[in-house]
Parts: sequence; structure tokens; C-alpha cells
Amino acid sequence: MDAQPQRLIRASGIHGSTLLFPTFPQSRSSLSMEKKEWMMTPEPSSMDCQVDSGYNTQSAMASVFTDFKEGQKNGSGPRLAAALTPIATPECPDRLLSFYNFSDSEHISADLRYSLFQANGVKLPKQEQNGWVDIFAAYWKAVGEIIKFEEYNPSASWAKVFDTWKNVANTLIRGYTNFGLQAWTVPCLYVVGKYLRVFAIKADAEMSSQGAVAFGDRFQDDVAAEFEKSAKLEEAARIINRMFTLCLSDRAPIEESRKWGIYNTTNLLFKTYFKLNSVGLSKNLLRALSASSADLPALEAFPESHIVTFKYYVGVIHFLDENYEEAEKHLADAWKMCHKSAVKNRELILTYLVPCHLVTTHTLPSQKLLAPFPRLENLFRPLCDCIRKGDLVGFDTAMSAGEDEFVKRRIYLPLERGRDIALRNLFRKVFIAGGFEESKDGQPPIRRTRVPVAEFAAALRIGTHADDRSRVDIDEVECLLSNLIYKGLMKGYIARERGMVVLSKGGTAFPGTGV
Repeated sequence: MDAQPQRLIRASGIHGSTLLFPTFPQSRSSLSMEKKEWMMTPEPSSMDCQVDSGYNTQSAMASVFTDFKEGQKNGSGPRLAAALTPIATPECPDRLLSFYNFSDSEHISADLRYSLFQANGVKLPKQEQNGWVDIFAAYWKAVGEIIKFEEYNPSASWAKVFDTWKNVANTLIRGYTNFGLQAWTVPCLYVVGKYLRVFAIKADAEMSSQGAVAFGDRFQDDVAAEFEKSAKLEEAARIINRMFTLCLSDRAPIEESRKWGIYNTTNLLFKTYFKLNSVGLSKNLLRALSASSADLPALEAFPESHIVTFKYYVGVIHFLDENYEEAEKHLADAWKMCHKSAVKNRELILTYLVPCHLVTTHTLPSQKLLAPFPRLENLFRPLCDCIRKGDLVGFDTAMSAGEDEFVKRRIYLPLERGRDIALRNLFRKVFIAGGFEESKDGQPPIRRTRVPVAEFAAALRIGTHADDRSRVDIDEVECLLSNLIYKGLMKGYIARERGMVVLSKGGTAFPGTGV
């Protein structure tokens, strides 16, 4: 093919509109990386498409091929993957529309082969060329469905977008297994997998809304209905799992292995399984990673953005298993590594780290810690104030007020344990109010360590805002005291025959509080 076909310069005269779905940024910390460039997550390039009075759709179309050319020539995975990103940019609002209009279904393969390789001067083995032509042909079909939303086409459908993008994903996977795509191109997996999940969620939402209209009030199978709500996302999860296996099972030398993409694909699967409320499937990933750990590079060798996201999800998995010590370790690592400017990510980490810390160390977050996060401040501050004061009624009220959000975030049960700390602080006030015993033989005075159970009962009446007619059962008070002693929040024992609590001397009666 010696000359560029005329159809390659055909472009639509429509421009200036923006694609009608939002940009979905990768959920990751905004950390600078000096690791392997090809491991990074790409964003669409705009350097070859400048907006000015002479803007034309041919330059927008060229940006896709320029990204491919520069990616191949420089061995830049992110730049190569930018060519497959299914979004427009402010600089190139017609990027997708122009790319789709540059050819037709009859000539797309030949046109792509010319534009990707002959016109760009990119030389690759024939087999690898065939793989990229197939991938971009599938991408072209998917773009055709995406731009229908830009054109307000009545036939626009997220289900069709998902189905065509699914073909992009499957073709890309075949490119690695059958056409010898090199490992440095794995950021293409990141982009394709990321938007596969995005389009699946949109398709399921679209199908659910259409189903509600179609079925109305008629009876339907509840199990089938639940499955249909996330059918596309389930399908996406299976395809992303193939990407995970593709990276994990690569036997090439580590310097040129797809294993460098393992944590990015793992994180994408975590996000998908959490969305499906199938957290148990995430444990299968952890088992697979553990079984292959000897063949993987050290976690520290991966980009910090991959590590932070991975640590966060592993921490949450342990958190949901009520393994709070292990959860705290992973969440604390994620917190330390997460860049301070990644406010949203730091807020997500703290959402689980604060309850973890409450359970494992019985300590509360400081105002300075929560100040940059107004949502968490509003959520946790009322609880923290009541725990600190020993206000049991206030604590119960704060738990009720935040119940919906606590349940949604699955942090209700560990936060509820804060009531024990509030009770500990209430009883600690009784101990402090008891004063000191008389000093003997010139020794420094020590606090009274024998406290009548009745005094704790009186404090409980105050803490629960009981009226004069209410009666606090002594057996109930002794039960509460026993629980605190058992949980290590108090040190001592109950002398029931004397109605007395005997507490430890030497400033250890209430461990960790200084008395």
C-alpha cells in the first residue's frame, strides 16, 4: 500500500461537543514514581492535539495513532495505552468521533494496518502487527457505540458499549497469548480492565432501570433479579481475572515479565469484588499471590500507587474478618505511604484505621488527625467526645445518628466496642474521685484501690441519665465490671462478699490511662 487511501483523511465536520460520560480517574494515591515507566497507569495524551482557531478533526484522529507511534518507539507503556483510552480530552473533544469516522467496517483492518505501521514508520514482527490491528479494530467498534451518547443517538446503550469493550479486552488478552505482545505494554491491560469495570457498572444500572419499567409490580424470581442487577459486572470480573492470571502465570525473565502488572490487576479485581459484595473472592487472590510469592518481585519494587491500593484492600479484608491487628498493620502501612495530597484516599484509609485503633489500642483519634477530613470529623467526633467523657447515653445517641453510614461502611460493630471504653472512662472517674489513702511511714500517698460496687452503680446511673425512680441492679454492675477486667480495661478483682472492687496499685488500675 504505497499511498494513503482517501478514506483515511475523511473526517466528520461535527466538533466542539464533549463525550457524555465522565472521566473516571484511577483510584490511587497521587505519588511520584521513579519505578518502571511502563508500569504506570496512563492518561490520554493531548500533546498532539492543540485547540485553536484552526482545530480540525484530522488532528484529533491523529492523536490516537501518534500515541501508538510514540509508545512503540519509546517503549512507553502509558503512552501506548493512552491510544486505547475511551475518553475525549478538553484539548481533543472530537478524538473518538474523528477516529471512528476515519474508516468503515469494510476497510477498517487495512486502514488500521496502514495508519498504525506504514504511515507511522513503526516496524514490528508480522504476528505482533496482526495482534495490534485486531485490538484497534475491536476498539474502533467500541468507539462507535460510545460516541452514540455524544450524538444523542436513541440507540445508545451501555450494554452495547460493554459488549463491544468486552471484545476489546478479550482481543487484548489473545494478543498476549497468541501474538506475542511484549510485557512493557501491560498498561494497556490497566486501561482496558479499568473501563471494562466502568462500562459494566453503567450497563447493569441501565438494565436495572429498564427492568423496573418493564416488570412494574409483577412477580419475578428474587434470585434471578439479584443476579441480573450485576450480570455485566460479574462478566467483567471473570475477564479481569483472566488478566490477573495472564500476569501471574508469565514465565518470562522477571526483567521482561508481565508479573510487574500483577498488583494493578489485583487491585482492579478487589474493587470489582467489593462492588459485587463478594469479598470472599478477594481471599482467593491473596492465596494465589501467597502461593506464587517466591516467583514475584518484592512488593517494595512495585510503584507505590500499586502498593498503597493493595495494602488498603488487604487491610479492609482483614477488618471485615474482625482480624483487627492484621488490618491495622496493613492500613497503617497504606496511611504512611499515601501521599498527603491524595486526600480522598487518605480519608478512605482512616475510615477503617480509626475503628481498628479503637479496638486494638483503646485510643481515640486527635482533632488534628481528623481536621483535614470534614466528613470523618462529623462522623467520628460525636462518638469520640462521648467516649472521652464517659457519656453512655450520648454514645448511644451518636451511634444511632450515624448508624446508616456506619453500616454502609461496615464499621458499626467495631465502633460499638467503643461503649466499653466509654464505660471504662466513666468508672475511671469514680476511681480518681475516690482520692488517696492515708500515707504510712512517710511513704508517698497512693490512690484508694478498694472501691465499693455501690459507687460504680451511682456513676452508672449518672452515665445513663437514670432518674430517681430508676434502680441499677448491683449484679448488672458487677457483670459490667467483670467484662472490663476480662478485656484488660481494668486490673483488679471483685470481692462480692464485701461488695468491693479491689483495683491494682501502682498506676495500673486502668491500663494506658496513667492511673
